[in-house]
Formats: sequence, structure tokens, C-alpha cells
Amino acid sequence: MAASTAVTAVAYGVSSSRSAFAITSRRFSSFSPSKRLDHSFLRRRVSTPSPRRVVVRAARTESGGVNLGARAPDFELPEPLTGNLWKLDDFELYPCLLVMFICNHCPFVIHLKKDIVKLSNFYMKKGLAVVAISSNSVVTHPQDGPEFMAEDAKVFKYPFPYLYDESQEVAREFGAVCTPEFFLYKKDGRRPFELFYHGQFDDSRPSNNIPVTGRDLSLAIDLVLSGQPVPSNQKPRFVPKSKLKGEENAKQENFKRLKV
Repeated sequence: MAASTAVTAVAYGVSSSRSAFAITSRRFSSFSPSKRLDHSFLRRRVSTPSPRRVVVRAARTESGGVNLGARAPDFELPEPLTGNLWKLDDFELYPCLLVMFICNHCPFVIHLKKDIVKLSNFYMKKGLAVVAISSNSVVTHPQDGPEFMAEDAKVFKYPFPYLYDESQEVAREFGAVCTPEFFLYKKDGRRPFELFYHGQFDDSRPSNNIPVTGRDLSLAIDLVLSGQPVPSNQKPRFVPKSKLKGEENAKQENFKRLKV
């Protein structure tokens, strides 16, 4: 498992030739984990979700199969760290929403984890709402279970809620097939969230020695925050073919959502 790459400076932002902001590790060294999305007035206690049928989905080879402009699927998921239940409606006052499918053990998530936190801290102050979801099976990967999710959120000081999709149904509704996978939505007034960007964090991978910059995702966030058109170049994350089985096997089968 690859260790997270140490990055001394991460460029986030957009201009005609280069990023507008330089975010250093030192800049966020004192960032408090209390600077989370404040939805205390909307939070609800976790309740037992009603059982739902798991639908079979065909295999895919990359993460780019969701149409831009598609509405964000509704969800209602628990946050292991706090025991609170989060819904899509909890973010309705924000102009844009980043939904990330991640997990604890994936080497590609580990490679980006610290920089995902930096990027989130930076753009949450500018009006971006962020939520992370883990859909991995605890049968095949117990280290991705709720108790370890809560510990991960503490250790890395996640400023966003980290939610548990035990049935994997929310991942299916979003069309998520790999980790990490990023869905950036925009919202105009009372209209629902619509997909603005679905692509990679940047070109860096654990084995290619390319520095982590967050360039692709941060450029898209800058565009949506400034009311600019959808970015034309959206690079998907490539993954091996994967298939979700029926409900009788779903909890015995890992989501197989990680490789590039």
C-alpha cells in the first residue's frame, strides 16, 4: 500500500496560464477540525434504514459514465464519527457541492488524502459544500468499517462529513465505480444540484512520480464558483472492469472500486 505523498505546495485555482492560489502545508497546519460544515440545526439522529433491493449494474472501465447536467441523487446516510444522519437537503443552501467516494484502505485514496483535506479546507471557506462517502464492504475490507472510518476522520481532521453507504445503493445511484471518485455539482437558486464536473483529482498516481496538485478538480471548482461554463476537458479515472452482484451476494463482494 502506497504511503500518502508529502506535498509542500499545492496549487489550487485558475487563471489564463497558471493557478491563482498557492496552498502550502504550513498554511493549514493550524486549521481546526471544528471548521466543519455547520448543519447542526438540520442534523438528525441515525435511524435504521429500510431494506432496499440491490440492482445489478453492468461492468465499466472508467469513471466517466455519468452525464453532465444530471441531478444529484438524494441520499440519507449515517456519519460514523458523530452518529448523525445526513441528507442531500442538508446542503441545499450552498451554491455547489463536492461528493467524493473514498475509503480507508485504497492506495489511491491514501496517496491523495492529505491533499483532499487541504483542497476541501480551502474551498469550503469560499462556499463549497463537501461530503465524502465510503461504500466498501466490511466483509472483504473490515478496515473500511464504520469504526475505522470514524478514526480516519479524526486522524486526518476531515472538515467534511464522512458517510457510510453500507448497502452500496447510493454509490450505484451516483454511478460511482472507483475510489477516489469526484462528483462536483452546481446549484442555481431553487433548482436541484446538477452535475458540473466528474473527473480526476489530477494526473498524480502512487507509482508515476507526478506531484499531487489537485489541478483538475480545483480548476473545475474555480469555474463553478465564478459562474463559468462547464470545463470541456474532464479526464475520467480509469478502473478495471467491475460488477456489482445481486443482494444475496452484495455483502460478500467487495465493491472493487479502486484501481487505475
